[in-house]
Amino acid sequence: MTLTLPRRSRARTAALLALVLLAASACADDGPAAGSGGTVKIGLLASLSGTYQSVGKDIRDGFQLYLSGHDGKLGGRTVELVVADEGNGAATAVPAATKLLKQDRVVALTGVVGGGSVAAVYPLLNETKVPFVGSNGRPELKDVSRVWHTSYLSDEPGEAIAAHVRDDVKGSVYAIGPDYQGGWDELRGFTEAFAAAGGKLANPDGKTTFTPFPATTNFTPYFARIKASGADAVYTFYAGGAAVDFVKQYAQSEIKDVPLYAAGFLTEGGVLDAQGDAARDIYSVLNYSPDLDNAENREFVAAWKAEHDGSPTTYAMASYDAAAVLDRAIAAAGDDATPEKINAAIGQLGQIASPRGTWQFSPTTHAPVQKWYLRQVRQDGRALSNTVVGDLATVGG
Repeated sequence: MTLTLPRRSRARTAALLALVLLAASACADDGPAAGSGGTVKIGLLASLSGTYQSVGKDIRDGFQLYLSGHDGKLGGRTVELVVADEGNGAATAVPAATKLLKQDRVVALTGVVGGGSVAAVYPLLNETKVPFVGSNGRPELKDVSRVWHTSYLSDEPGEAIAAHVRDDVKGSVYAIGPDYQGGWDELRGFTEAFAAAGGKLANPDGKTTFTPFPATTNFTPYFARIKASGADAVYTFYAGGAAVDFVKQYAQSEIKDVPLYAAGFLTEGGVLDAQGDAARDIYSVLNYSPDLDNAENREFVAAWKAEHDGSPTTYAMASYDAAAVLDRAIAAAGDDATPEKINAAIGQLGQIASPRGTWQFSPTTHAPVQKWYLRQVRQDGRALSNTVVGDLATVGG
């Protein structure tokens, strides 16, 4: 049976439908979604495949852990979290970020593992005017007005440990790392600060040895060079699968008794489980360890262990903090949580309570001013762990 509306009712219905369609069209052309209707859309880009898959998963899981502990909300708004795979670098990161920023129209972007990916995605942030709250290393950028990081700048770990290595080794140090943006930044931070502190590199040309990335899986030829240099210690940066290969081969090499110092990513998280006893006694520098004794860390570690095997990593912690930053900023942005208002609110946050200890954004770099810790791989019950053995420098600003 067909019902026929009176002519006046049909006219009113048509007019109402036209208004609804007009409003929908305006919203579709209005840039990033502003979180209307009590929701907010956040984009998370991380390496969920490739060499740094374990890092990317920790970044994703750290952010989701914060959400699960806050009823799935940030700033009082229900979060629609759109997750995309960064892959192995810029070639896959850029199209994934383009979809998040232009098609999904997120109000903020977070995550990103690789420094090269950050540099490649950076122009999109300026184009779309969306703030980025990164949770892993970052290279230097000219304009950070929409770029924030809850982790570190990529040269800071090496900078923080350089003076300690000079004092501890009292001899020459061989610097080696992967040949890509992250490796360049990480090793530059160490070598420049080491030289400024009066340290001497054992590398024959006085320059860091860079290994092809991701092609290098056999490090034996490089260990022969280190032995020939007469180095008293080695400083390195590797992460992910390359860190497992490097550490296992180092422990079986002719330089196995040469002390090994590293940016903490060499033994962080799941790679330590894969390295096993080969990682024992390695010294590293990092901004976080699960054994830090403060209320925020105890709560964070307990929540993580309730949902995951093992202890949380610095990647998970920084992403957890990124969610905390966005939580406060979205709340401060008020009813109309646009990207511009969220970005402005981040700059006004001040001190942030964190599992790593209290920190705040540098007004110039938009990266944390924070303490760095000296760690050593030691036995902790039945397992090996990165145990804090001392405080290093406070870096940032």
